Amino acid sequence: MRALVIEDERRLAENIARGLQQGGGFAVDIALDGEEGLYSAEAAVYDVIVLDLMLPKLAGEEVLKRLRERGSSCPVLVLTAKEDKNHLVFVLNAGADDYLAKPFDTGELVARAKTIIRRSKGHSASRLVLDTLVLDFSARSVHRSSKALNLTPMEYRVIEYLFLRMGTVVSKSELLEHLYDFNWEKFSNVVEVFISGLRRKIDGENDVKLLHTHRGHGYSLRLPADHGHFDS
Repeated sequence: MRALVIEDERRLAENIARGLQQGGGFAVDIALDGEEGLYSAEAAVYDVIVLDLMLPKLAGEEVLKRLRERGSSCPVLVLTAKEDKNHLVFVLNAGADDYLAKPFDTGELVARAKTIIRRSKGHSASRLVLDTLVLDFSARSVHRSSKALNLTPMEYRVIEYLFLRMGTVVSKSELLEHLYDFNWEKFSNVVEVFISGLRRKIDGENDVKLLHTHRGHGYSLRLPADHGHFDS
């Protein structure tokens, strides 16, 4: 998944980015003022935006307002040093999905970011289940038939995103947008490599295949048409 951190204190922004990368497996971009943040938020696709309210050039409240006015539904986690509850109610009513008061614990920030992403994609539980395949967001683990799968960090990020879009065909370009930040040098076959490794580990010798390639369209995580349903 991919996050945008809009925070003018560089050291704090870098600490947040590091926490999201190491604790949540995110690809992260940083913007150091409101104008840059708004531009970045509209120039790329993000799964979550971490937004400070007290920003130079354009206040966080205005960034949020403009994003919502322009139709963005990206989940926004607001960071604030303000203790005025009326102001926080105003921010939430303006379109923020959650907030954290400074100072905060980075682990809590990562957990809240993951939670609002899941909710935005229609999943409330911390575990997603498809047939005998189980993904645990908290533990960042994947099991099939109660057996732990040894996934690389990038394989986990791919299957995590496909789980969040379970039942939907996800294009190669969509996967790339959500897996990498602006600094990544794109290689044409990297998605195919990850999918191949995941298919071997997830489906392997199992009779029921869950990871599917739709030629010319993308990939999906779903049961075959003649089987049951998935749970979340």
